[in-house]
Amino acid sequence: MRLEKTAAVLACMAVVIGIGSSAGPVKNMLEQLHTSDGLAVLKPFGDTENELRSVIESKAAQISGPPVNARVDRVWKAIPGYNGLEIDVESTYKRALLLPAGSAIKYIYRQTAPAVSLDDLGAQPIYRGNPAKPMVSLMINVAWGNEYIVPMLNILDEEHVKATFFLDGSWLSKNNELAREIQKRGHEIENHAYSHPNMSTLSRARAVMEIDKTKKLLKSSLGVDNRWFAPPSGDFDQETVEIARELGLKTVLWTVDTVDWRHPSPESVVAKITAKAEPGTLVLMHPTSSSSKALRGMIRGIKAKGLVLGTVSQTLSPERVLPSDVE
Repeated sequence: MRLEKTAAVLACMAVVIGIGSSAGPVKNMLEQLHTSDGLAVLKPFGDTENELRSVIESKAAQISGPPVNARVDRVWKAIPGYNGLEIDVESTYKRALLLPAGSAIKYIYRQTAPAVSLDDLGAQPIYRGNPAKPMVSLMINVAWGNEYIVPMLNILDEEHVKATFFLDGSWLSKNNELAREIQKRGHEIENHAYSHPNMSTLSRARAVMEIDKTKKLLKSSLGVDNRWFAPPSGDFDQETVEIARELGLKTVLWTVDTVDWRHPSPESVVAKITAKAEPGTLVLMHPTSSSSKALRGMIRGIKAKGLVLGTVSQTLSPERVLPSDVE
């Protein structure tokens, strides 16, 4: 009973300081503390602390994985990297000694950055997140469809999901109050050019204006530090990507399209997105009747596959989805 007595004494004398929340895209810390259902549970280990260490080491062997470098794929172009993951055995063990018998082990995770990041790949379009990362993003491009925005926001709230809204600059200039409502609900807001042009047809000067004008408007009207650019109608060329990069933005498209502008039935949209969603998927939609009615079903279908829904920044970041992030 040595372990139980030691734990009881130490529990009265020690204060366990939890690791704070991060401001990063998923959890912007390299060392984090997580407890979740299904992880090993401390049992009365008899008379030896070695059993406790053995449980932790066994879990560490199951969880650990090396970092994955960002790369340029022949089809998908820029693919983000993915952090390596390991359990800090010593820190987890010392913390576990302070817990009463029968408590869940609070594993301390440590992430390691890949040698090659998305920033190292140069001017490349992005169509998806890393296929090892079990996260999906909803991309909502807005240039019209005001009547569907608040209903969609309400569903996102009810389902506890944050999406990324790409705003057309001319729309933003006329609908600042609605844009602020999107922002107030905690969603990510990014750049969809200014007047919804086909970017590949523009002169360089006009292309710069389309992106930069909206970037500046996002900052002046919403205080947004713009990071991502979604070309209207998915139309772009290499010069578009290079201009966006010069302006500090990465060009992002989609993995799966709802094609909601064709007015498909909500049921068909739910079936399509649920079937095609996989780790790293970026789902494109607009504020339309089809997507508004399909939104809840899409979200639940994606979650039912064990995938986490996050913003574009979260999905394209290298940070790990940790066990307790998965519902």
